Amino acid sequence: MSEAVVEVGRKGAVATVTLNRPAALNALDDAMMAAMEEAFTTLEADTSVRAVVVRGAGEHFMAGGDVKLFHRGLDLPPAERRRRLELFVHKVHPTVTAIRRMPMPVIASVRGAAAGFGLSLVMACDLALAADSAYFTLAYSLIGTSPDGSGTYHLPRIVGMKKAMEIALLAERFDAATALALGLVNRVVPAAELESATTALAERLAAGPSHAYGNTKRLLGQSLANSLAEQLQAEAESFADCAASEDFAEGVRAFVEKRKPRFTGR
Repeated sequence: MSEAVVEVGRKGAVATVTLNRPAALNALDDAMMAAMEEAFTTLEADTSVRAVVVRGAGEHFMAGGDVKLFHRGLDLPPAERRRRLELFVHKVHPTVTAIRRMPMPVIASVRGAAAGFGLSLVMACDLALAADSAYFTLAYSLIGTSPDGSGTYHLPRIVGMKKAMEIALLAERFDAATALALGLVNRVVPAAELESATTALAERLAAGPSHAYGNTKRLLGQSLANSLAEQLQAEAESFADCAASEDFAEGVRAFVEKRKPRFTGR
């Protein structure tokens, strides 16, 4: 039996999604996109999951779309090539929307290459840790196409428009320290410590106030599309919603009693 192209593991309240085509640098093909959609939509609905980690098997996170697959379609008439590749790109959309919609924090754990959709995926996640040996490139212009998978949505929001243009148009490779300076990743750690650092962060989030995390994630996600008045109203409603939770009561009691809170996610 062949191994799954996406593997989902669980340790307590932390789920780990492993992209598992290491021989192809975890490049996207149809099977991986279908498996990613199934994994993330299933996790989104699982209330026992309180943090999610995304990682690549082997030495790399993800090298983007499988260019060998694109090459096999070059003999098709342009209109048919256009039709097929538009359908191909659409298949990754449910994964991106599930990551942005799911209430639990999603952490990208990056070693090796994060290229093309690999970088788009990193940006779609809530937090990102990178090994000091990791490297990044948007890459699309190198094969004569434009970015997909939410890359053009998240990139200017993270780095600003001028820098986004540079990253997208020139497709230059940059290192983890540069990614950190640009705000594309949150922390850079020695490669040998990436797994332990990722586990520690995921377990910290999984032990936190999950309901409040979900509300915070939603508020931040909608903030750039809202007016100030709309965002103030959304904040008030969200705060009140959190105030009705068991975690709020526990957090307040723990603060007054000068002890560490024991959140349950309810």
